This record gives sequence, C-alpha cells and structure tokens, in this order.
Amino acid sequence: MHKKLFIPGPTEVAPEVLAKMATPMIGHRSKDASNLQREITEKLRKLMYTANPILLSTTSGSGLMEGSLKSLTSKRAVVFSVGAFGDRWFKMAEANGIPADKHSAELGKPTTPEIVDQYLSTGKYDVFTITHNETSTGIMHNLEPFADLKKKYPDVYWLVDAVSSLGGVKIDVDKLGIDVCITSTQKALALPPGMAIASVTMRALEHAKTVKNRGLYLDLVDIYSYIEKKDHQYSSTPSLSHMFALNFQLDRILAEGLENRFNRHFEMAEYTRAWAKKHFALFPEEKFASQTLTTITNTKNISIADLNSGLGKLNMQISNGYGDLKEKTFRIAHMGELTMDDIKEVTSAIEKILQL
Repeated sequence: MHKKLFIPGPTEVAPEVLAKMATPMIGHRSKDASNLQREITEKLRKLMYTANPILLSTTSGSGLMEGSLKSLTSKRAVVFSVGAFGDRWFKMAEANGIPADKHSAELGKPTTPEIVDQYLSTGKYDVFTITHNETSTGIMHNLEPFADLKKKYPDVYWLVDAVSSLGGVKIDVDKLGIDVCITSTQKALALPPGMAIASVTMRALEHAKTVKNRGLYLDLVDIYSYIEKKDHQYSSTPSLSHMFALNFQLDRILAEGLENRFNRHFEMAEYTRAWAKKHFALFPEEKFASQTLTTITNTKNISIADLNSGLGKLNMQISNGYGDLKEKTFRIAHMGELTMDDIKEVTSAIEKILQL
C-alpha cells in the first residue's frame, strides 16, 4: 500500500503525471526533442517570472548548485548557511577547490542582509549563495532585501537554492535580479526525483566564459551553448521520461493558476504552524517560517520513529529532524500535490496516535 508522503522530498506525484513517465522514447536529437524542451522552457519562464535562459540537468538540484559554483566563481565565493543544505554549498566549493568562506546563522534563525553586506563590502567575493528555503530548519528567506543589497555590488553574482520552494511560492526571478535560481523536480513541482532546473542571466553566462576549469557535464556555458546551437536540445543524453512528465505537470500547475497554487501552499503552512504551536512548538523564528514545510520542536520528547511507525499503519509518513536536529525536531511537508484535507488528515492522525 502506498504511503502518502509528508516529507521534504520526494513528494506525492499524481498518477497521471507518473503515467507520463512511461511515454515512448523519441530521439533526443530530433525535432520532437527540440519542441519538447522549448515547450518546457516557455512554461518554466512563466512559473519563474523570468525571460532568462532555462537550463535542465539530468541530476538532482545539487548538480546545478555545484555547476553554478564552478562556472561562476573566479575570485571567491561566500556561502550563507542556515542549515544542512547551505552547508552543502560550502562542501561543494571545498570539494572542487573553489576559494570560499561560509557564514552560518544560528539554527532556526535567518541570514540577515546586514551580514551579507559586511562580507560583500570587502570586495573579496564575486559569488554569494542564499538558501531560499532550508528544509532542515524550516527557514524561508524573504529574498527582496538581498535583491536590494545586490544592487550595491553589480560585479557579484547571486546564486539561490530554491530547490524546495519553487512551485510552492512566488519567486519573481527577474524583478529580484537572481543570477542563478535553482530547483529540482521532486519537491514543490511534484515530480519524481532526477532532474534539476535553473534560470541563468545572460550576464552570468558571459562572466562564466571567463572562468577556467568549469568542468564539462555541469558547465553552464556548455549546456546553454548547446541549447543555442542545436535549437533547444540538451548537451548530453537527457532523461526524456522526466521531460515528458515535467511538460505535462507544468500544464497542470499553470491550469491551477499560479496565485491559486501559492495561496494553497500558504494556507497549508498557516494551518500546520498553528497546529504545531498548539501541541508542540515551532523550531524556526516564526517570521521566517517556511511555506512548504514546517519544522516542529519535539517538546514532548516523543519517539519520532514510533510516531512514524504508527502513521505507517495509516499509510502516511512524516520526516524526522535532519542531522543534529534528529529526534529534537520533526517535519511535516506541505508542498506539491498536497491539499488542506491532506494536512488535516495527518495532523489528526498524529493527535490520535499520541493522544494529544
């Protein structure tokens, strides 16, 4: 029996979307493949509020995170971390020999524009990274203050990890001036894992051409150049199955209406936060609490494993805390295909299991 997933990813996938994964193959160097990628690009531009080039990668979101760091850092990068996935940016830099520094906020607290300004004002950096939505701590940043700040530093490139937020909240990429906005399929887009997506500014691509040792498979310039030369084709063999499903799911997202979709996510988040405060406590500073996932402090010292075992008998699953927060917190995701009825179902089940 399938368990309904209330975890940070993979998330629930509609049966009709899963069915599109079984679409018969086409030649990935054919006109049909070009048309498929072109359609995906046009729809993603609407979702991301951008006119920028759209790059696809047959990887998880981490692939384009690493590729963007390698492609754009010529001097030094500064990574602003609010949890495990901000730390991952820094691990990628270190693993690739990219000069980088990391600033970590206290867990449950956001990165502030003031601290970013302190680092960028030194003139040492040409890249900075922000995690829009951190699923380990449940922090979601307001990106507008960073957009205002970035205007002071026109020679610095801004990379945003929107892996667990894009498709669940509005990210106005062009208005914000994000140079690289990265997401992947298995979160709020509600598709199986296996494909990463990024919008990239032309100024970032031009800068990348001056950076040496960008790698090959994840080189943003190479991926973009192939799109231009080959009329919307992917530089390596793509996961056509994901592309068929992505194209179809984007139609479903746009048919729902972007504002309707964002409001649905907001309402689920509001309900889950109120429930968490009633029975436990919110882990993140509430002003910066995520709209796609809620991280809840385990104030009752319950066994999260036992709770999930009970939920499993009801064909549901939530997530334990991540890393150092395991057992200290638990997480309920409310993104993608989930609805308010689903959230009420899982919270009611938790109440019954724990006799709250």
